[in-house]
Amino acid sequence: MKKAPYVVGLIVAGNLMMAPLCMAQVAGSTTLLGVTVVESRQVAMGWSVKKSIFGRDVFNDAGINVGKVEDVIISPEKSVSYVILNVGGFIGIGGHNVAIPISQIVEQSGKLILPGATKESIINLPQFDYAIDTAKRDAFIARADKDLASAKEKGVELQKKSAALNGEAKVKLDKQYAALQELIQTTEKKLNEMKRAGAARWQEFENDLNADLAHLKLTLSNLSI
Repeated sequence: MKKAPYVVGLIVAGNLMMAPLCMAQVAGSTTLLGVTVVESRQVAMGWSVKKSIFGRDVFNDAGINVGKVEDVIISPEKSVSYVILNVGGFIGIGGHNVAIPISQIVEQSGKLILPGATKESIINLPQFDYAIDTAKRDAFIARADKDLASAKEKGVELQKKSAALNGEAKVKLDKQYAALQELIQTTEKKLNEMKRAGAARWQEFENDLNADLAHLKLTLSNLSI
């Protein structure tokens, strides 16, 4: 039994500070980017996560499939790396993710092996969930709230202008106001649904809501105000 190449590849050893450096300067600055000649060789001769591990099945030492590789995570300290396995599903459907230290996985006869594992022990590990970056969601919500507030202000202006008119001109503005209000209500409802869904699921609503917001902006640009 031997350790998988990717396990060895994640262990960086030696001090390369004295080796020649292949450098590139960032435009407009004095920042130097690059890798040493030795590091360049290591990259060229190293392993590819995409080609070598993603999507591969992991077995225990009895040959039983215990999961499929979904991702590789390197800790912020870069001292420990984890293989993210999807487990408990049926033929790759469903299931949940768990994190296994990459040092526990070995390669044997071309297979990824997790010695001593059983399906039950793997499934009972704590579920792995990715940390959620809420900054993008918060910015999206802020922009959507601003667009809705602007649309509501335009609606008030439209209503006031309509009140001062009569005849066909008033009918035209009333129709525009009614269409705008309907669009505002639809967009606001979807935005509230997204907010209730929470940070983990907000992107399920993003495309649909973006389309409504674009429609809302187009409607505002065509108002008779």
